[in-house]
Amino acid sequence: MKRIFIFFLCIGVGTNAFADEGMWLPIHIERLNQVDMEEMGLQLTADEIYSINHSSLKDAIVNLGGGFCTGEIISKEGLLLTNHHCGYSYIQEHSTVENDILTNGFWAQTKEDELPNDGLFVQFLVRMEDVTGKVLKGVKDKMSETERDEMVNSAIAEIETDAKGNTHNDVKVKSFYNGNEFYLFVYETYYDVRLVGTPPESIGKFGGDTDNWMWPRHTGDFSLFRVYSGPDGRPAKYAPENIPLKPKHHLPISLDGVQEHDFAMVIGYPGSTNRYLTSFGVNLAMNETNPARVKIREKKLEIMKEGMKTDPAIRLAYASKYAGVSNYWKYYIGQTKGLQRLNVYDKKVALEKELSAWINAKNSRIKKYGQPIVEIQYAYEEVKKYNLPFYYHYEAGFGIEFVKANYKLDGLLKMLKDENKDIEMINGSIQKYTLLDSIEILITSHAVIFSFLPVAGFRLEAGHCPGEPGSRSNSAGYC
Repeated sequence: MKRIFIFFLCIGVGTNAFADEGMWLPIHIERLNQVDMEEMGLQLTADEIYSINHSSLKDAIVNLGGGFCTGEIISKEGLLLTNHHCGYSYIQEHSTVENDILTNGFWAQTKEDELPNDGLFVQFLVRMEDVTGKVLKGVKDKMSETERDEMVNSAIAEIETDAKGNTHNDVKVKSFYNGNEFYLFVYETYYDVRLVGTPPESIGKFGGDTDNWMWPRHTGDFSLFRVYSGPDGRPAKYAPENIPLKPKHHLPISLDGVQEHDFAMVIGYPGSTNRYLTSFGVNLAMNETNPARVKIREKKLEIMKEGMKTDPAIRLAYASKYAGVSNYWKYYIGQTKGLQRLNVYDKKVALEKELSAWINAKNSRIKKYGQPIVEIQYAYEEVKKYNLPFYYHYEAGFGIEFVKANYKLDGLLKMLKDENKDIEMINGSIQKYTLLDSIEILITSHAVIFSFLPVAGFRLEAGHCPGEPGSRSNSAGYC
């Protein structure tokens, strides 16, 4: 399940209360678990959480930047609260050696002092709809996967076109539960988002990797932005005449503090879930994929840190990249420990045995479902042949800047070859990725790609070193 949904994590603390977790789409709150949440202390109605007819909690919760970050509107003038790490790259972009707000912090004293952020946007959920029936209407059990995909994609395109109509909204149909359910999401996107305040990095990133992915956390992980609209209140790109957004709803701030037994609920935009992974997937993650990704990222962090220590300008330039690599380096370490501690592999095996026994109990089920566990096992045996090369390519190959830069320039090449050239798009691409930039990235990153080769388990044959005329590798094959 990718990033384009809202979920709730409900936690109750009290004498007869208990913690509960899971994902609930807001449109299903009333039907699925409102009563349980009320018993745990919830004082909002389902309509106050999600409504398309009047303002509700959903109108104060935004997706920041189209990724995995959530923001909360906390004032009638569009003030937005989010994590420090979600604003990190934008804070970095405003930082210079002379005015290092990443290190020292920043607080706009007036709205005129707020800093615009090129490319940053927020999305407000307008509505969502279960369109599973519409998407799967023509799908038959005997269809091939190709036929099914074609029919599903055609239905999705039609639904999205109808939902968008003549509006300025962004629409998207997303699949859930591996293509068993489909939901339409309609968003209103605002493109003028300005930095209002950030604490010093010593607060916003306190504890660094040690504190990351650990609970309770000790870092002051927050930053403040403001959403602006055009003078007419509609979405608009940055312009001096834009005005602070007047939101449909904003979260009131309580100064009463938190009391023991208070009800707590989280609403936001998570990334994805692998909770339906089979035992074969869990085994591969624990024993091969995660250790490999940790190993490669450790080397990337080592290389970056070595360069960052040499020059304050380099430290700033690589701060966000370093934090991004470090974030999921810590995540994969913790995920592996969690899977082992909770004995997830054995639990998955038990569930799969139970499923196989249920299928094998009736010939009609065997005819309909076959032997899915055996087929999945075979598929993972094939995947394992390419698993490590894939992740070394993904992490160590596409993790290198000049490779990504050249990949982006491939898009420019396609635009230049197109008979119906879009000159405006071509010029914009050229300005963003100049040949000079690519050459500079290539030169500065040259040593990085080869430093990964020993880590990845690859060895150069004795002879000439790539890109180094006149030089030769040593007897071990390393340059």
